This record gives sequence, structure tokens and C-alpha cells, in this order.
Amino acid sequence: MNDPETSAAGGPVASKAGRFSWAFFDWANQPYFTLITTFLFAPYFAAGFVGDAVKGQELWAYTQSMAGLAIAIGSPLLGAIADQTGARKPWLLMFSVIFIVGASLLWFAAPGASGSVGLIMGVAVAAALGMEFALVFYNAMLPTLVPEKEMGRLSGFGWGIGYVGGLLALFIVLGFLAGSKETGLTMLGFVPLLGLDPLMHEADRFTGPLAALWYTLFSLPMFLLTPDVPARRMAPLRAVQSGLRQLRNTFARLPSYKNIALFLVARMTYYDGLSAIFAFGGIYAAGTFGWEIQTLGIFGILLSLFAAFGAFLGGFADDRLGSRKTILLALTGLILGTLLSVSITADTVLFVIEVAPRAADDPIFGSVAEGFYLFGGVLIGLSGGPAQAASRTFLARLAPPEMMNEFFGLYALSGKATSFIAPLVIGLVTAAAGHQRAGLFVVLGFLFVGLLLLLPVREEVARPV
Repeated sequence: MNDPETSAAGGPVASKAGRFSWAFFDWANQPYFTLITTFLFAPYFAAGFVGDAVKGQELWAYTQSMAGLAIAIGSPLLGAIADQTGARKPWLLMFSVIFIVGASLLWFAAPGASGSVGLIMGVAVAAALGMEFALVFYNAMLPTLVPEKEMGRLSGFGWGIGYVGGLLALFIVLGFLAGSKETGLTMLGFVPLLGLDPLMHEADRFTGPLAALWYTLFSLPMFLLTPDVPARRMAPLRAVQSGLRQLRNTFARLPSYKNIALFLVARMTYYDGLSAIFAFGGIYAAGTFGWEIQTLGIFGILLSLFAAFGAFLGGFADDRLGSRKTILLALTGLILGTLLSVSITADTVLFVIEVAPRAADDPIFGSVAEGFYLFGGVLIGLSGGPAQAASRTFLARLAPPEMMNEFFGLYALSGKATSFIAPLVIGLVTAAAGHQRAGLFVVLGFLFVGLLLLLPVREEVARPV
């Protein structure tokens, strides 16, 4: 009689429904990143709500910097506390509520309401904190669900269907909610649902409530069907005290886990660059080419299609080539795509080649510069999914099972510890140079240094030395 299959963490594996529901949580959360932080709301915040693309990029950079600093401080502590209390879902629920409230309030970013810039920046920070803290506990569930050999596929599948979810959310906005300022009709020729007024950018602003509603509905399968580890009875104050003590011990022992420490530093560096190019690529396009919601949305749909394909492909590559090689290949693609993107202005490509700027009667992406920018974006999309999915799997392969939550707290820290630095530097460089392009050169440094730091990392379960 065969022994029952065990998960990477040593317990029973989840049912197919439990695994799918866990991966489906990526479908639930991805529209936040697709609609708000990447393609629609962030460019609107810069060019529409603030009204000055350069100043808007600077302020959005400071918003992301504030959120990143808070996440960097809180994530490892929360991971350590969760190791004391056991169950992850109660924490997931609490931070989900914070995200839902913060994202919903983005509706109030009406054009011309300059007095509410601080309020909108504040709720954007709250939404980011709720989402990123929830992901600490979500990611830590992965090794409890499947055997080690299947983690790459499940992680890649989650990222893949997440991108598909983001793609569908974009399609809904463009096809049914976002009307053209000229015709008043959506991309599919309909009058916008809910009577959203394109002149008041109501579709841009509705992306916040839509992402919150989407998250609420599609996170339910994970809460209902995915198994959680048993809760431990522990008073909240004692859990905090034990978590702080465990966190101190983790940092003290981290030099004994040098391989994990090096991976976390590498991931901290390249993830900062990856997050920045996704966060500011749409803002740069809006300022450089004058793209508005429909063009940005189509750009987002194309990138999401390639990102979904890249994530699915990366999941199989992860299980066959290993997480480290998959990440290195993905980082190479990200560097090339970012280099191409920052080489482009409205009338130049590859830094020095002059091209005709976009004409008023050009079709969508009709100018040479826009075509090059689209190609760079596709390369970034193809590479971004595998880089993120394989990073999550890599830590699950490296971390000792008994310290999984703890190390995933540090994993979240490695994704956010310097994430406030890249947006801050982008904001400062943008302000100093007086144009958007200069700020994006920061991204290349983070990606390249992260790749170099990853080279000596070994793919093996960590043991103290």
C-alpha cells in the first residue's frame, strides 16, 4: 500500500478544489495591479487628476514609496506573528477588508479636486497595505497545499490565471464602462454602463470600486475551499510578543542561512525594478504619447495576454529547469524590454534614431515610436510573470518547512524593503530633470544588480551553517 502523498510542508496535500481555489485568489487580486497601479488609475492620477504628468508621476512615486516603507516594516513582523497563531485566513480576511475600503474610496479622485490629492494618496496607500499584507499570508499557504515537485506549476498557474483575470477586468472596463470623450461610446460601441461620464473620467475612477468588488467576489473560493493550518490558541498580546522574539531570532539566524539571505537580497533588488517598470510604464506612455483610458487599456490587454502566456510557460519551465534558471531568463527579458522602453520618446527610438511623431489621424499605436514601445512592453509582459511566479516557488523550495511563514514574511520584506527607494528616486529624478524619462533609468540599475546577485544562489533546501 502506497503512503499518502504529503505537501512540501509535510502535511496532507489539498484537494483539487482547494488547490484551484488558492490559485484563483490570484484571479481575485490581479485587477488591483492591472487596473489601479499599472494601466488605468495611476496614469489618470498623474495626467488627469493632478493634471501635470511630470508632477503627477512625482506624487504617485511618493505614494508608492510611503506604502513600500510601511510594508517593509510590517511584513516580516506579521509573518512571525502568524507562525505563532497558525492559521493564515483570519489575517487574510482582516487585510482584505482594509484593501476593499481603500480601493473603493479611489472613486473620489475627481478631476479638478486638487484639495483632495492628499486624501487620494492616503487611500491609495491603505489599499496597497491591505493587498500586500494579505499576500504575505496567501503566499505562505503554497507549500502546505502540494508536493514540492508541483509547487512551480501551481504557482505559475496562479500567476497565469491572475493575468487572465486582469485581462478580463480590462476588457470589461474598455468594452462596457469607458466611453470616448469624442463619441461617448465604449470600445465596443456601447453607451457606458452605469452612466459613467468620460469627461469626468468616471471610468478611470471606477477602477477602484471595481477592483474591490472583483476581489470580494472571487476571493470567496479560497476562503471557503482552500485548507488552512490549524489555529493555535494564543492571546493577541502574547502572539505579538512571541512574534517579535521569533523575528529577532530569525534576523539573528539569517547569517546561518546564507543561501536564503543572498536570494532575498537579490529578490529585493530585482523586484524593486520589476515593480517600478510596471507601476510607471503606463504613466510614462500617458505623458509621452498622450494615451488616454482606451489606448492604455488596449495596451494593458495586450501586455496581460503575453504576461499570462509567460506565467503559464514559466510554471512549466520552473519545474523542468528550476526556479533559479527561470528567474535568470526572465530578468534578462525584463532588462532588454526596459532598455528598449526608456530608449523611446515621442520622436526618437533607440535613443538616437529620429522618427515622425504621432499624427492626429494615425491609428492606435500607429507611430513608429509607439510600435517600439509596444514591443518593449510585450517583452516586459512575457518576462514579468515567470520572474514573479518562480521567485515565490524558489523561496518555497529553499525555506525549512518549520520556518515557512517566517521566511515568507522576509520574502514580502525583500519585495518591499527597498521598494520605497525606487519610487522615491524616480520621483526625485523626475522632479530634478523636469521630464519623465530620466526617472525610469533607475529601473535598469535595480534589474541588472538583482540579476548579478542571483547568480551565486544555489537551489537547495536551506540548512543552518
